[in-house]
Amino acid sequence: MLDADYVIIGAGSAGCVLAARLSEDPTNRVVLIEAGGSDRSVSVQMPAALSRPMNSRRFDWGFYSEPEPGLNGRRLHCPRGRGLGGSSSINGMVYVRGHAYDFDEWEERGALGWSYRDCLPYFRKAENWIGGEDEYRGGDGLLSVGIGNGMQGNPLYQAFIAAGEQAGYPRTDDYNGYQQEGFGGYHMTVGGGVRASSAQAYLRPVLGRSNLRVVTQSQVHRIVVEGRRAVAVVYELDGHEFQLRAQAEVVICAGAIGSPALLQRSGIGPAAHLSDIGIAVVHPLEGVGQNLQDHLEIYLQHRCREPITLNGKLGYWQQCWIGLRWLLFKEGLGATNHFESGGFIRSQAGIRWPDIQLHFLPGAMRYDGRAAVDGHGFQVHVGLNKVESRGRVQVRSANPRDLPSIQFNYLQHQHDQSVLRRAVRLTREVLAQSALDRYRGEEVQPSAGRTTDEDLDDWIRANAESAYHPSCTCAMGNPLESATVVDPACCVVGMERLRVVDSSVFPNITNGNLNAPTIMLAERAADLILDKTPLAPIDVPVWMDPDWATRQRSGEAQRQAFANESVFDPTL
Repeated sequence: MLDADYVIIGAGSAGCVLAARLSEDPTNRVVLIEAGGSDRSVSVQMPAALSRPMNSRRFDWGFYSEPEPGLNGRRLHCPRGRGLGGSSSINGMVYVRGHAYDFDEWEERGALGWSYRDCLPYFRKAENWIGGEDEYRGGDGLLSVGIGNGMQGNPLYQAFIAAGEQAGYPRTDDYNGYQQEGFGGYHMTVGGGVRASSAQAYLRPVLGRSNLRVVTQSQVHRIVVEGRRAVAVVYELDGHEFQLRAQAEVVICAGAIGSPALLQRSGIGPAAHLSDIGIAVVHPLEGVGQNLQDHLEIYLQHRCREPITLNGKLGYWQQCWIGLRWLLFKEGLGATNHFESGGFIRSQAGIRWPDIQLHFLPGAMRYDGRAAVDGHGFQVHVGLNKVESRGRVQVRSANPRDLPSIQFNYLQHQHDQSVLRRAVRLTREVLAQSALDRYRGEEVQPSAGRTTDEDLDDWIRANAESAYHPSCTCAMGNPLESATVVDPACCVVGMERLRVVDSSVFPNITNGNLNAPTIMLAERAADLILDKTPLAPIDVPVWMDPDWATRQRSGEAQRQAFANESVFDPTL
């Protein structure tokens, strides 16, 4: 039997961070186990190729949801990274920390020590921001955060920001700093024209450490528990089963789908379900796999009156030129994710901080790259960020090859239906501003004829897609609460020497893309695991519309966008 001090399961956004930080002490023997293989691929490393790895079984687990009642029974793809870097190797690279109040909300939900003032030092520690260090941003961390081509490649980026300002919203110079709310340039985990995955940023520089071993192509079957103590993991490599003993701790970093599934296969989870499928209950913990949250989004598309969009770059020879320029110089259209501008807005008065996110793309095509509008077009990805619908993850058996059952329950809460419908109307209002007159052609989708609540609801149910942000399935909180899975130190409640560190432990989903807060979480968890004194909290001001209770936007340039909308009660 092999052994180590720390066994980390999953080389994703969190696992790579922990492998690097825990192995900084040469006396710690660290083993990182990953089910997938190398991330060495042009499709992973080139930012513009982001749709390819997420649709490749080499890099994606291939999860799908159960038929979703709120989406006309559609089964949605739930891509999760398989390989070094995990989902940070297949995601869209958009860097969003979340709103400061998201983390204060975590603490209110029982995650003591995870307020914004506690988390900000770890965001700064992780980050190497292209704009340099200030009281909000980090300048010498391991994770490169850039701005792609800085909106220099296409005038549509700035036109979209200007349209947001014309509609009455503020401009923000840094949505990851003092002010999230408003329109501005977007940030991405790209450094030197290359995807800055957690494997690229944290793992690759430390692979030479003698006290760190990375085991790839090895799927963990279960955690071995003696009494209430995690002592080892059982994994499979080349068709053979091995057991690896952990002298200090087992740390699960398998993500919002993989982590609850592994706990359940190990007999830790909802007792009734485990018994029903023949898994011996080692430790009943009802919250494991519950509280699943995700961001749901839709695309609003327009034809473009000028031939300046990405739709004109989809031909064979254009793609070859883009790829060659990237291979030789790591620059050009291959060196960006193309989401270079966007916004965060509030759906209505009475909402304290943004609950809608907009990504602008100077092209009209599916996120997965499978379909594009004929001719030229542009689109806005509009997402509902503060969802009320809750889903669950359940294993089907003890066999790790049986993919788990995933039910998101999208739009099963009236709040989510109302806000997403309202988001369509608010986005249409932005796109109707004069800043886009030169470029804006006909609306492709939803199409101009869809205006009533019923029309929009039908279109949303038929077209909404996951933003690929599953989270919260091993929720952190007060250990005395029945829904809590891990305590504020990320320790599994009722167990010893077993932690979960990834987006599954979020008490509530954050306001934006999840890679940045997951890396922050792992940076702070590393100090907790090593029993280090946490970095000193940082108190900085955070912008909030002073009249948020009475107006939806700071300019309050309300139009007649909601003439056909039924009354929306934010308390629903």
